[in-house]
This record gives sequence, structure tokens and C-alpha cells, in this order.
Amino acid sequence: MPILNIKGLTKCFGGLVAINEVNFEIRDNEILGIIGPNGAGKTTLINVISGIYQVTKGEIIFNGADITNLPSHIRCRQGIARTFQIIRPLRDFNLIENVMVGCLFGQGNSLREARRKAKGICEFMGLFQFEADITRLTVLELKKMEIACALATQPKVIFLDEVMAGLSMDETEEMIDTVRKIHAQGVTVCIIEHVMRVIKELTERVIVIDRGEIIAEGAYEKVSHQPLVISAYLGEDG
Repeated sequence: MPILNIKGLTKCFGGLVAINEVNFEIRDNEILGIIGPNGAGKTTLINVISGIYQVTKGEIIFNGADITNLPSHIRCRQGIARTFQIIRPLRDFNLIENVMVGCLFGQGNSLREARRKAKGICEFMGLFQFEADITRLTVLELKKMEIACALATQPKVIFLDEVMAGLSMDETEEMIDTVRKIHAQGVTVCIIEHVMRVIKELTERVIVIDRGEIIAEGAYEKVSHQPLVISAYLGEDG
């Protein structure tokens, strides 16, 4: 059963059509992958679904309710969280304080309760230097903190936008394990990624986007051999 249903979604910037009549669903408690070349519209799609950009045309149905015109903070409260390619933490806050912000957002927690919950989320993510200055965190730790901030809002669905970018092979494996742990907690995961090994290992289903349109959908092994996909995306890497 779909937790998120996208119907005829279109996003235009002036005369530029960034997303064109996109239709797909995200099933409850699956790991869905979204792939495509740079500039294909992947992040724009997530920005529209999460409410950062307004819809030009189409519908977004979440948990059976139409959220098409809701602002992003309401969508977040209803259970949609996302990370960003460029991490922008609150630099005046330490690690646990950044995560506490998510625990305070719309949940009515006291500072003490927010800190307790944030500590648990940090431990779940393998982040134990709670008071660490974020300028001293590694790339992996910053990415984990970004995910922790998203998890602090208690999402039903989390969109992970290129969280593997810039990681070493060992760090990528650690992040793959982290995504599996999140999924095991009952969170539906949608991962936008260029690292095909990650998509192959993690996802149950893949959507391929090119020039704002879905050109393929299905299991990775199936879509990765389709000529359209090879020419549009996979062929870029030779």
C-alpha cells in the first residue's frame, strides 16, 4: 500500500519545465531509489514533495491525505523528512544541540526531554561525542548528524539526498548499514544517489529520471539494462 502517491506532478520555473507530469508511488516501509544524471530533476522533485517548492500542477497524497498545498513545516510534522546535499548545520550549536532542534519542533518537548531524545538518536546513529563542536566533525559524522536531525522529527518517510557523496569505501559501507537500521525501525526510505553500488545493495525498487520525466521503474537489475537508462545515465560512467 502506498504511503506517498505522486500524481501528474509538474514543476516549472518560468518557461523551464523541471518536472513534467511525474507519476509514482512510494510503498509503506520500502527502500526506493531515485537515480538519474545531473540536472535530471531529482532534487527538484524532492523539494516539491517536501514543500520547499510549490507545485505547478499535480497532486501529492500522503497517508491518504492531499498535502499538495501544505507548507513544508506542516508536511514535516505529518511525517515527511529529508536531508540536503549541502549540509547547513547550526554552527553556533554543538552536535547534540543541532539534533535537539528536531526534537523540539512541533513536539511539545521540554529542553530536558528533547536532550534525552536527541542523545538516543545520536547513539542510534553512532554519534557519541555529544558536545562536539561541529567544525571538528568528519564528513561522515556531519552526514550522520544531518540524518539524525531529520530522524528527530519522527518521520514516516525520509528522503536521503546523496548522503554517500564524498565518503570513502569504508564510510559508504557504514552508511549503508545505517540506512538499513533506519529502515528496520519502520521508516520508509527514499534515497537519491549516484553511487550505483549503494542503489543495488539497498533498494527494492528504482525510479530513473531524465529531463524531468520518469524513463524507467522497477528492480535495479531490470532497469540498469534498459537502453534508455544506459544512454541517459549509466553510460556516463562508461
